Amino acid sequence: MEIVSNEKLKKLPPYLFIEIDKKKNEAKARGADIISLGVGDPDLPTFEHIIAAMQKAVEKPSNHQYPFGAGLPSYRQAVCDWYKKRFNVNLNIENVCALIGSKEGIGHIHLGFINPGDIVLIPDPGYPVYNTGTIFTDGIPYFMPLLEKNNFLPDLDAIPQDIAKKAKLIFVNYPNNPTAATVTKEFYAKLIDFALKNNIIVAADSAYSEIYYDESDKPISFLEVDGACEVGVEFHSLSKTYNMTGWRIGWVCGNEKIVKVISTVKDNYDSGAFSAVQEAAIAALNSPQDCAAKQRLIYKERRDILVNGLKKLGWDVNLPKATFYVWAKTPNGYTSSQTVSKLLDEAAIVSTPGNGMGKSGEGYIRFALTVSADRTAEALDRISKISWQKSFERQ
Repeated sequence: MEIVSNEKLKKLPPYLFIEIDKKKNEAKARGADIISLGVGDPDLPTFEHIIAAMQKAVEKPSNHQYPFGAGLPSYRQAVCDWYKKRFNVNLNIENVCALIGSKEGIGHIHLGFINPGDIVLIPDPGYPVYNTGTIFTDGIPYFMPLLEKNNFLPDLDAIPQDIAKKAKLIFVNYPNNPTAATVTKEFYAKLIDFALKNNIIVAADSAYSEIYYDESDKPISFLEVDGACEVGVEFHSLSKTYNMTGWRIGWVCGNEKIVKVISTVKDNYDSGAFSAVQEAAIAALNSPQDCAAKQRLIYKERRDILVNGLKKLGWDVNLPKATFYVWAKTPNGYTSSQTVSKLLDEAAIVSTPGNGMGKSGEGYIRFALTVSADRTAEALDRISKISWQKSFERQ
């Protein structure tokens, strides 16, 4: 029997982070002592009070059945309460749908709104799932370059009118992966006007809002800005804030009609997020947030070691205000891919090529602050021993 896959799968680029993990494992198999600064997966454990809540919740027989629907009312209420405390945004549970991690919701939103030929506006570089969902629904991606000269914000004025009028969905992601850029209310206000004018749904990805380094730089929510709930939704995740990447729990909130469409898609694709995990997430959201504050200090120490060290070695890199990523320009004469390969081959350091997250990411690489301060310092020592004199023609 001949096995023929869906033609859409052939349009997908290799999933970047699977490829990075594969190369890391190949190097390990060769005996290399890998320092992995590639995938944004926290090395710190889930906080103990959340684990304790999960242990208690998983023993309840009521949590062993299908968790159908938009999520436990108590979980969605916890999200509403958290938004009120954190952003002074008023939501009710009809504005919230539980997700099996924000990634699945970001993928599912296309199924709710994109018909073949519809345009999706996608940040470049950006999280690969924005484009993957577009391909799966036969949408047409229009990539918005995130350039340093524009503070890594999309230039909405540069989007041609005919593209804007055909677009149905626009993704934005701040604090940004991979550039670590943050955003202002003024930009969001402009985005809302743009969306209203062109009848475009805004999908704001806010997975990194709780990874920041100074109170003065505390990230904002898209939903804080007047008119946001008229045009869009915000995706959020407990993965990065509470080190729960493997737990697969998040939410989408905002415009009630948009949330309902996503919930309807999910009703037909999955059976909801495990109720015990939702109960553990309630404990995370309702508890004092001291744990997240202490964690930010750990990331700040790592950030300062890496950024200051790279600068001393002559690298061109900005100090990120948020996320646990460092977006660094490649050494002169090296492409993103060449830089990543050299770091892996000569120093056993895993990093992410900027061009793997979009064409506009060429000339950069991304480091994740997901190893200890000592290992971060060791990575710098290894980098210092690499000769970057050989010049390559940029591809």
